[in-house]
Amino acid sequence: MRNRYIYITLLAVLGWNAETAAQNGARQVPRLVVNITIDQLRTDFLEAYAPLYSDYGFKRLLEKGKVYENATYPMVQPDRASAISSVITGTVPYYHSIVGERWLDKESLRPLYSTEDLKQNGLPSPIHLSVSTIGDELKVASHGEARIIAIAPFRDAAILSAGHAADGAFWLDDQTGIWTGSPYYPLGKDLPTYIPNEVRDLSKSIKKTTWIPFVQKATPDFKHTFNSNKKFREFQTSGLINTHVTEMAMQMVAQQNMGGDQVTDLLCLTYYAGPFNHQPVTDCQKEIEDTYLRLDRDLGNLITRLERSIGAGEVLFFITSTGYCDPEYSDYAKYHIPTGTFYVNRTANLLNMYFGAIWGQGRYIEACFDNQLFINHKLLEQRRINLTDFNTRARDFILQMEGVRNVYTSLQLMSESDGQISRIRNAYHPQRSGDILIEVSPGWHLQNEDTGEDRISQTSVMPFPVIIYGAGVQPARIQTSVTTDRIAPTIARAIRIRAPNACSSEPLF
Repeated sequence: MRNRYIYITLLAVLGWNAETAAQNGARQVPRLVVNITIDQLRTDFLEAYAPLYSDYGFKRLLEKGKVYENATYPMVQPDRASAISSVITGTVPYYHSIVGERWLDKESLRPLYSTEDLKQNGLPSPIHLSVSTIGDELKVASHGEARIIAIAPFRDAAILSAGHAADGAFWLDDQTGIWTGSPYYPLGKDLPTYIPNEVRDLSKSIKKTTWIPFVQKATPDFKHTFNSNKKFREFQTSGLINTHVTEMAMQMVAQQNMGGDQVTDLLCLTYYAGPFNHQPVTDCQKEIEDTYLRLDRDLGNLITRLERSIGAGEVLFFITSTGYCDPEYSDYAKYHIPTGTFYVNRTANLLNMYFGAIWGQGRYIEACFDNQLFINHKLLEQRRINLTDFNTRARDFILQMEGVRNVYTSLQLMSESDGQISRIRNAYHPQRSGDILIEVSPGWHLQNEDTGEDRISQTSVMPFPVIIYGAGVQPARIQTSVTTDRIAPTIARAIRIRAPNACSSEPLF
C-alpha cells in the first residue's frame, strides 16, 4: 500500500493530476476504464428495440458517446474467445494465439479449451494467451498498483479479458451455479466474503427463479424456469445473467476501491445478448427482445452508479460486440436454396486412401477438427515426401468435392497476402491451427461423424458498433469502417501508457 501512495505522489509531482491537466488544456486521465464486450450484440437488434429503451442505457451511449457504427474484426469467423482476446490485446489470433474457444492440441490430438492449463492439471489460466493485454501494460506502467478485475458469465471471457497480470477474474460456474475465480490470480478461486451470498451463489435460488418479460403483460409472451440438468448453462444465456454481472461489478468496484485514487484501474466486463439456450433466433425472438431491454437497464444502472460514486468525468467506457452470432440451422432444402453436407472426417479418410495409393499405406492425415486437416509430418519426413507437393495434391483433390468453395494450405497462408487470405491468416496460428483449411460453401453443413460436430457455413457480416463514452469524449457518429484491434491502443492513449506488445494498430482518435 505504501508503494501505491509513493506512486500517487510521483504522479502529482510530474503534473499528471487532474488540476495540472486542466491548466495545460490536456484531457484528464480517467480513474477507471470499463471495457465492455457484449457477446453477440447486433446493430439490427440494437436499433429494432430502440423505442423501448430507457434514457440511461443504450440511448445515453448512442446520443452522448462517440459511436463508430461500422465495426468489424480483422479476421474471419471470430468467436467469443478469439474476439475478446483480439479486443484486449489489440491484435489478431496469428499473434495472440487464441484461435477459438477450443482447438486441437497437436500432441494429444484432443480438443483443448482456450483457458485450460495442462501444466496445472487443467486449472483455468491465461497461459495460451501469448502476448500482453491492455491490463498487463497498465500493471507494468503503474508498477503493479493499478487494480484490474474481469467479470463475465463465461470462464473463457473472464480469464482472457483479465489477461496475465490481473488481480482477479470471476465467472458463473455452469456446474455449481456459484460465481468463482481462478487460483492463478491473487484474489483466488473463492469470492471474497464481502460479496453477498445472494449474489455469489445461485445454486439454491435458481429453483425459484422464473424468467418472464421485463415489460409485464396479463399473459407473458414466455416463461422459463431453470430446473433441467443444464439449468446454469441456460441461465448464462438468459436475459437475467447481465444483472448478476452488473451486481458483481459494483461489489468489486466498491470493495477494491477501484477508481478511488489517481492510479487508473481497469474493469473488464462481458455481457450476453445472444439467443436463449443457443436456440435459433426465429424460435426465441421475444426472449432476445427482453434480453436487450434488460441489458439496456443494466448498462444504465452500471453507468449511473459508477459516475455517481467515482465522478462523471472520471470513468471511461468502451463498448463493443464479439462480432458473431450463433448459426441458424435453417431448412434450406425445403425452400430450394442450395445446400448439402460436407463430411470432413470422410474427406480425411479419402485423402489417406488417395495418398496410400501413391506412397504406400499410412495415416497421412492424422486428425481433423472443425474445417481443418492435420498432416502427419513425421510420416512425410520418414518417407521423404515433399510438403509442397503433398499440399498441392491434397488441395487439388479436395477442390473437386461438392460443397467446397476453396482450400487453403498453411504454406499458402504464409506466402500470399491478398485481402481475403490476409483475413484468414489473421485467424490462423501455426501451433494451434490445421495444415489444410477447407472453406465450405455458404449454406452447407460441415459435419464430422466421429466427433458429432455439425455447423452450417456462413460468410455473412454481422454489423455491430464500437461505442466510447465518458471522461470528456465528445459525442459523434462515425460511419467509416473501423476494426476492433484499434480499441486497445485507444485505451492506451487515453490513460497514457504503451499499447500491448503485439499491437500495431492506430488508435481510433
